Amino acid sequence: MATLDGFPASFYGEPGVLGILANGISAFIVLLQNFNTAHTGKAPVGVENILAGVHLILIGGLSQLVAGLLSFRKYDHLSATSFIGYAALWGSYGATRIYFGALDDTPSAAMNNLTTEIISNIFSNATEIPVCYLCLSVSESAIAGLVPYILLSFLLAFCSATVNYIMPFVFGAITATLVFEAVALAASNWARVVSGILELLILIFAIYGSATLLVKGLTQRLVLKGFGTPMFNVLLLGTTNTTNAQSIGQEKKKNTKYAEPMALGFFCDTIASFIFAFYSFGYMKSFGLGSAWVSIIISAQLLSSYYALLRQDCYYSTKFGLHATYWLIKTWDEFVLSTLVVGDVRVTSGREAMWQQSPRSLFHGYYIFFGIACSLFTAVSLYGTFTRLINTIAEKSLIPVGPQPISTDQLKKALSCNRTKEGDQELPQTDRASDALFYLSNGVAALSALHTSLSNTNPAFLHLTVPWVLIAGAIIQAYVSRLQVMEGGRFGSVISSIYVVVWATWTWFRFAGDLLQFSTEATYGFTAGAIAFLVINGFLILIAAYRNLVLLCLTVVMEVVLVCFLLSTLQRLPYQLEMAMLALVSIICIYGFLASLVNCSFSQRLLPMGPPLIKEKIKQDSAAELPCPVANSRVTSGLMKIAKLLEEGGVCGVPTDTVYALAASCKNPQAIEKIYNIKDRPAEKPICICISNVEQLVAAKPPFSPLLWEFMRNVYPGGISCIVSKGDWLFKLGVGPAYDRVGTKESIMIRVPDHTVTGHLCDLTGPIAITSANPSGEPDSTHHTMVINRLGHKIQGVLCDGDSNEVVASTVVNCLKIDEGIITIVREGCVPAVKVRQIFDRVKNTMV
Repeated sequence: MATLDGFPASFYGEPGVLGILANGISAFIVLLQNFNTAHTGKAPVGVENILAGVHLILIGGLSQLVAGLLSFRKYDHLSATSFIGYAALWGSYGATRIYFGALDDTPSAAMNNLTTEIISNIFSNATEIPVCYLCLSVSESAIAGLVPYILLSFLLAFCSATVNYIMPFVFGAITATLVFEAVALAASNWARVVSGILELLILIFAIYGSATLLVKGLTQRLVLKGFGTPMFNVLLLGTTNTTNAQSIGQEKKKNTKYAEPMALGFFCDTIASFIFAFYSFGYMKSFGLGSAWVSIIISAQLLSSYYALLRQDCYYSTKFGLHATYWLIKTWDEFVLSTLVVGDVRVTSGREAMWQQSPRSLFHGYYIFFGIACSLFTAVSLYGTFTRLINTIAEKSLIPVGPQPISTDQLKKALSCNRTKEGDQELPQTDRASDALFYLSNGVAALSALHTSLSNTNPAFLHLTVPWVLIAGAIIQAYVSRLQVMEGGRFGSVISSIYVVVWATWTWFRFAGDLLQFSTEATYGFTAGAIAFLVINGFLILIAAYRNLVLLCLTVVMEVVLVCFLLSTLQRLPYQLEMAMLALVSIICIYGFLASLVNCSFSQRLLPMGPPLIKEKIKQDSAAELPCPVANSRVTSGLMKIAKLLEEGGVCGVPTDTVYALAASCKNPQAIEKIYNIKDRPAEKPICICISNVEQLVAAKPPFSPLLWEFMRNVYPGGISCIVSKGDWLFKLGVGPAYDRVGTKESIMIRVPDHTVTGHLCDLTGPIAITSANPSGEPDSTHHTMVINRLGHKIQGVLCDGDSNEVVASTVVNCLKIDEGIITIVREGCVPAVKVRQIFDRVKNTMV
């Protein structure tokens, strides 16, 4: 990151270099294998495939994952989704290569030989089959994974065309490559040659694209062509937007300094549901390799949940966490089915095992129904991925997602119908966005653990319970504990971390105990552990008493559950008591999940969680010293104070007719450079200038056309900013030394706010450079206290004027081609785009 006095280039570098290059190198690895196979007629075997798989996982998977994570922090929606999605693709394809290498034969021959041997063993009632029974349907599993990636890669190529014209070629070549890789897996040798040629194109495009981005990052200008100019305008995909300013403001408030992870979440849902649809319809006989594909993509979905939480979006964080939990559990449930022991014979298909345990019609109907449901879910998720990508790139709703079935106000009114106004309050700090996932993981684990008592006689069904308890109670809850550490709080992740160990130990003893055949000494070890859990949970009850009543009830009931666990280690377990307590834990967690989700989503206490039994006394500290000087906008001395600070080279927060802005005098270019550091603002985003009235422009005599002059007189002063051509007239305007620090090389954006205070300030100081007073990517500041709290320690003063007039910034209009009868809405803000076009059409008609 740049120093305080330096001019920042890009605070997270150019992660696109790493991401695009990782795709190129990964394609090159597969290219070598394809050309070698086509040339020799022999597919790679053994360690050759394993090494290729490891390299694909490290380069295409982990390296590209880093690029995706950095892209999230760089507020690059498309790159973040693309790089993490392709990281999962190359990681999954690397796992496939490792599977092929483990077969020690060509995939097709190995599959045929293995299947023949298994069938003969089953019909001859043999009790042993080849060890590699999980390698059934490896090619089919890989094809089932490649097909949804083909669809999604095509969407990424299309969406990237709205951003630049290098990534569409890279992603388009990847799409075509995946098509022929899938054909090659079906034993078509010619497809390997075509795939190899396409992979060579990926490498060429990737080298050029990464070089272009690298040079751009080093020089801070577009030296090589390819980035910065889209193939077509994304706005062409949508219709005229009639969204009012208030709804735009509500959407803007969701923005933070992290890119939106919603598209990635839908991306992952598409992959997982498609693979399960293939499996349910019988295309895959085993879920060995399929479990690897789904597990890798679900890891990416947990990242989408994580970044949704960073964006303070409780709903999507919980939604994607819930989906990831279900897909992961279902994946390893089917994996266990693929290796299930039925009697003394180990069968090769989980469905064959279930066939022997359930009526044929019931079992067959379940998989058909599940396959249809997965197919429908795939279609919806695919559309969700496309709409989220396009709408986030355009920063407006271009692709329809449908109306909201129930308005927010109606839902809040329904949930709080029996509550007084006192209950409708902001959430206290004890409520966190991760609480919903905490209750979810414990509830699923407890509900699944009931299976132990309900079907204690069938070990086959006990094996199927392991993924439900272990994944929900331990793995997902470990992820939840990480979220709670990130959110802070007095007790952090103490409760969730302890319960991770509890559910992992529970699974180890209660479900795996029979298989491991624990000795008496080992059982006593679990007894000692259960006693330790009882003591520790006592302290957790005390912690929960500081939080709320629901969490306190959960920890108290868990104490009884741990007593049952202790009795089970002593072979004295009353199963009825355990069933009752686990059911009670489930009920408490279901309510806690719903209440936490609703309350955090609406930031209000709509569903009661109960008061804390132990209330902490908070000492009333004296008023804290403000981090920077403040001035009252309603007194002349306050305005003079801020004007003096600006003249001295300071950066100050000032009110405008829209939202609060950071201001620096154009007489001090170093102050403008400070704004980039204060906001963590990428250098490629220009800063506009603000003047008090249009007559200042007239005095500078810029070479504007009559149409542009008339348009400006109709929109100034107000919440519209116009982008016009730069020229020497800016020196006459008073921009002077800041000429190279504002706007771009060719253009500059001009603001004339309809605000008396800002106008007087400009009269005192001359033109000022302004940008919204918020850390880059975070919500706009709508009150002077927001500026003080977020940026007060970095700036030299704040002109206090109370609440802002708007909740979003100005509407930006590109007027560079206005003489051709064309204006472009670069950003829709407080003035709707429809109104801007109406003004322009009226002005044009009067000029004819």
